[in-house]
Amino acid sequence: MPTNKIALVQAASVLFDREATIEKAAALSGEAASNGARFVLFPEAFIGGYPRGLSFGTVVGSRAPYGREQWLEYYNNALVMGSPALEALSVIARENSVYLALGAVEREAYENTLYCSLLLFSPEGQLLHRHRKLKPTAAERIIWGEGDGTSLSVADIPLGRTGGLICWENYMPLARMALYEQNVQLYLAPTADQRDSWQATLRHIACEGRCYVLGCNQFVTKNMYPEKYREELQGQPEVMCRGGSVVVGPLGDVIAGPLWDEEGILYAEINLDEVVKSKLDFDVVGHYGMRR
Repeated sequence: MPTNKIALVQAASVLFDREATIEKAAALSGEAASNGARFVLFPEAFIGGYPRGLSFGTVVGSRAPYGREQWLEYYNNALVMGSPALEALSVIARENSVYLALGAVEREAYENTLYCSLLLFSPEGQLLHRHRKLKPTAAERIIWGEGDGTSLSVADIPLGRTGGLICWENYMPLARMALYEQNVQLYLAPTADQRDSWQATLRHIACEGRCYVLGCNQFVTKNMYPEKYREELQGQPEVMCRGGSVVVGPLGDVIAGPLWDEEGILYAEINLDEVVKSKLDFDVVGHYGMRR
């Protein structure tokens, strides 16, 4: 099998500014493509933003009017399916001839529920796949709805059978197994988790699924937030998220990264022969699987 170059973009959204974020995605995708990448992955909620530290005026039992205003701004900067903003993402993939995978906060036109999703575009600009996060974690449930599970599928592209889960839904064994059963080879894991334990999770998934695992996170500081929201971040550290993007091979070995404490693009070479070789002694849905 040929070797292909992939790129993980560790960068922050331009919070509460969808168009500026798309422009940033275009510039970084162009940089990755110019360096030979055929596949480019962005973090969880890159389009639309991951509003770490914000409460939207909610506590158990009540909601504050200022939080509804904050929600309105967040809603207005989400990605609307079928919109010019979605087409702009298609253009990025097409103009750079890359497979483009992005975390996006998205909604349907004329609907009001937002979803945390993973989108995959072909080098021709076609939207190949949209996976909606099954279970937003903790306070994420205030701002995002739940996916219905119908998007637990894998796209068969020339670089490998590609699918993924978002952040902590990777802790859901049956969701992982749904991808393994489809012989996933490139397992995408965009996230907002910067903990050391997340690194262990990604290595476990690679060992368990015998697949490449691409874990992509943002690097975010307080001064990246609009000034009007910074007062709410008092008590938060200056570095809100320190990254940790990483590529893990199908035997659980780290082959690129992790990248910490800066924005940057992480590159790695992948070869599907390594996936095949890794299954000599373990195949969770094959010779090492349960038989009924």
